[in-house]
Amino acid sequence: MKQLLLTVLSCTVLLSPAFAADPVTQRQEIFKQYKQTVGTMAKTVKGETPYSKDEFAKLAAHLDALAQQPWQHFPAGSDQGKTGARAEIWSKPQDWKAAIDRHKTETAKLKQTAAGGDLAAIKAQFGATQKTCKACHDNFRND
Repeated sequence: MKQLLLTVLSCTVLLSPAFAADPVTQRQEIFKQYKQTVGTMAKTVKGETPYSKDEFAKLAAHLDALAQQPWQHFPAGSDQGKTGARAEIWSKPQDWKAAIDRHKTETAKLKQTAAGGDLAAIKAQFGATQKTCKACHDNFRND
């Protein structure tokens, strides 16, 4: 039994770098965190969950940190039909970078607005941030 456990653990340790090196897997993991964080924030903005300035500010800070991460995991040739990413990511890199920059800017504004605690301002900035997500999906994602 101990031998089996050691074998399984060894395989897990050896295979972990292979999975971590896959840019598709890496960006998908980051976007899963995006979905969870934005979903929690949306419930607050919609009034479905109580507003807590500190909790929302933490979520906004986390989203801002996430906004810096996935873009490095889109190297040329990393998709090849594996995901919903459109070829325009690689064929129109200036447009892609501009969309990323807009998203980062609006996410940073959301972090700053959330720290202030004005729920009306937060709702407006959350909407502006969400528009950058939608624009990117509309232009650079197939689904």
